[in-house]
Amino acid sequence: MAKQAKLDKKAAKAAQTPVDPAKMSRRRQLVETYRMTKKTDPRIGLWLLGAFLVFGVLGFVIFKVLPGSGVIEWILAVVGGLLFGTLAAMIIFGRRAQNAAYGQMEGQPGAAAAALRMLKRGWITEPAIAFNRQQDVVHRVVGPPGIVLIGEGNPTRVRQLLASERRKHERVARETPVFEVVCGRGEGEVPLPKLVRHVQKLGRNIKGAELTDVRNRLKAMDANRSAIPLPKGPVPTSMKGMRGNMRGR
Repeated sequence: MAKQAKLDKKAAKAAQTPVDPAKMSRRRQLVETYRMTKKTDPRIGLWLLGAFLVFGVLGFVIFKVLPGSGVIEWILAVVGGLLFGTLAAMIIFGRRAQNAAYGQMEGQPGAAAAALRMLKRGWITEPAIAFNRQQDVVHRVVGPPGIVLIGEGNPTRVRQLLASERRKHERVARETPVFEVVCGRGEGEVPLPKLVRHVQKLGRNIKGAELTDVRNRLKAMDANRSAIPLPKGPVPTSMKGMRGNMRGR
């Protein structure tokens, strides 16, 4: 009995321990993402079923009218219907899962940093390069537009923090554009669901060798900073895995 109780305790502890999405299988990532989405979007199953049926029928009809005869015609129609239905369901799933993840993260410390992980290759995201006692924080993204400073927290305080960081960055990278973005729902702020798209639309101002030079300059500047911990919050861990899901990895 004592041995069984110990095994049950270990199993319960293992179930509570979060698993790194990067170490999950593709199937496990999809299951965890679905569970996360269902918490804030209870009708996700109906949406997926509806999309599969509607576009499945559409695909069936399209392939049915293609030239062919007999068994081959029906096989093509069925396969076409399955392909159309599955593709439509995955697209709907990706969009609604993304909205659900943003909804769970919004308003929590570190939410902007988690969202910026969605940026593709060619972007370097560095969370919490500046931080104050009130938990206002500035993250940095280095990419084609130049240097993008993203602040989250109290709008007034975070703008002061951004201005201070901008001056520091302009001193070490004078010819590199520096952008300031405040993540939030207020006037002049960028909502969390639109943050990544907003950053991507800032243009292309630096390339290859210039980007490497800027990164080296920033590393030298950061070496003089004291270690600043990223504020912890209940940010959904499946966001990492969902990035791969929505890219169709």
